[in-house]
Amino acid sequence: MPADADSNERTEESVTEFLSDLATAPDEDVDAVLADIVSDRASGQTSDTDSSTERGQSVDPADVRVDDALLTELAEIPEERLAKTLAVLRTETDRLETKLAKEQERADDLESRLARKQADFQNYKKRQKKRLEDEKERATEDFVTRLLDVRDNLERALDQDEDADIRGGVESTLDQFDQQLERENVETIHPDVGKETDPRRHEVLATIAADQPEDTIAQVHRPGYVMGEKVLRPAQVAVSDGSLVDDE
Repeated sequence: MPADADSNERTEESVTEFLSDLATAPDEDVDAVLADIVSDRASGQTSDTDSSTERGQSVDPADVRVDDALLTELAEIPEERLAKTLAVLRTETDRLETKLAKEQERADDLESRLARKQADFQNYKKRQKKRLEDEKERATEDFVTRLLDVRDNLERALDQDEDADIRGGVESTLDQFDQQLERENVETIHPDVGKETDPRRHEVLATIAADQPEDTIAQVHRPGYVMGEKVLRPAQVAVSDGSLVDDE
């Protein structure tokens, strides 16, 4: 017998048994009966059909032939029984479709809420970035505004007569400038001679003959500055080679 004919016979037998079982099912527990039928089909005669489906060979409804015996069996089932069975199936279908619609609505709502949350978060990041930029700009403007007074004082000192003693004015201006740096939490790095160097705060430019212990600071060429914990500029120093240290 050809393979297609054998497959059709098994399909007809499955359809016949399914309708027969469904038509004679008890009234009190339709869900259980439907579950049993599906379980029987999965473990019994429908295994061949399932295997065909797994292999990508789906059953074409046009290929399913209903023989006369099946039609006779259906004709013997009371119409009331068939109508009740169809009503149960339609009710169950409506229930599942309603449940599916609610779940789809819930999924759409969650997706919409997630999209709004993502949009809100992106807007929050933009606002924070803008706020930080504005604060940085205001801080810079404030600092520059305070330095303008220092520049004005230096300019006034230079406007004095060449014979005028401007040292006092320059010292006053320098003190004013240091006050502005202090307000910004800026401190001077000016290490003492004879102290050991700190690579984080000191930049060694040279080694010179000095009466300080070897590898200690002998001279400070330029002071450094630190703001909080951040070194803005290391102090430039020269270290001693120890050659002039008095051995006594």
